[in-house]
Amino acid sequence: MTAVLEVSRLTRRFGAVVANDEVSLRVRSGEVVGLLGHNGAGKTTLVSQVVGLLRPDAGRITVAGVDAVARPAAARRMVALQPQAHVPIDGLTPTAAIRVAARLRGLDAARAREAARRLVADLDIEAWAERRALPEGRGLSGGVRRLVGFAMAVVGGAPLVILDEPSNDVDAVRRRALWAAVRRVADQGSGVLLVTHNVVEAERVVDELVVLDTGRVVAAGTPARLRGDDGLRLELHLAPDGPDPSDAVPVPVRRRVRSGRRVLLTIPPDAAAAAVSWAAMHRERGGLDGYALAPATLEDAYLAATAGPRPEVDEVVGGV
Repeated sequence: MTAVLEVSRLTRRFGAVVANDEVSLRVRSGEVVGLLGHNGAGKTTLVSQVVGLLRPDAGRITVAGVDAVARPAAARRMVALQPQAHVPIDGLTPTAAIRVAARLRGLDAARAREAARRLVADLDIEAWAERRALPEGRGLSGGVRRLVGFAMAVVGGAPLVILDEPSNDVDAVRRRALWAAVRRVADQGSGVLLVTHNVVEAERVVDELVVLDTGRVVAAGTPARLRGDDGLRLELHLAPDGPDPSDAVPVPVRRRVRSGRRVLLTIPPDAAAAAVSWAAMHRERGGLDGYALAPATLEDAYLAATAGPRPEVDEVVGGV
């Protein structure tokens, strides 16, 4: 697959604050790459440089073979962006807004009309297809406006599609349709950079993940590689006033994440029976409010990678 976005050692400062610190990533045609991170991790700063709104202090950006630092206008023509803010469509119906975007990307009238019809159906917004958006958020809900913005970004098949929090305001039913549509965009040949802080939803569609924290890449790889498919998650809910007994769990612990009264332990599969027996005993004695055992998730890996001053994390801790 051909790379449609290559970012190499990208650095951007705002005074003493380093918003992006030698960030590197790659998006290939036909794949979805998730860019994950807490608010303030540096995601928006990175996107702003890719689309030419900010100039990096150091590093390289190449979009579909074009040097985006030296030739930002040429690179921008290779990118379709759904920004985090709502796209201004007041005065237009969803169908009309999507058709306008399609014509701007070079589709003739017939193809633009068919593309708009198909996207409206795929996103399950046919009931609002001919309803006009009005000022101050009237006429169309925030969720429908968000889906229209997504359709305007993906129609026409730009080499690189950047989606910044596309599921914001979208109801649960249409989120499924949205994620299926994201996958189709990649399957049709575009490279997709999905910017989000929603780990659970990102896992549904991404091929690769890049995790940012305080401006730096702290983890990267496939979802399977990041979560570790050979591990189980033992989730402990601590009693309100009791001590944390997890240091004494009698099994090997690969990762321990403490967040408030919740402790997540990643353990090997063959330790499941002993771990559950230990947790059940502590619950009976009042040391735990509850516990659960499940396959390790991407959220566990994300919490560990972005722990910083938030949850307390121990990596590869031997059991007692």
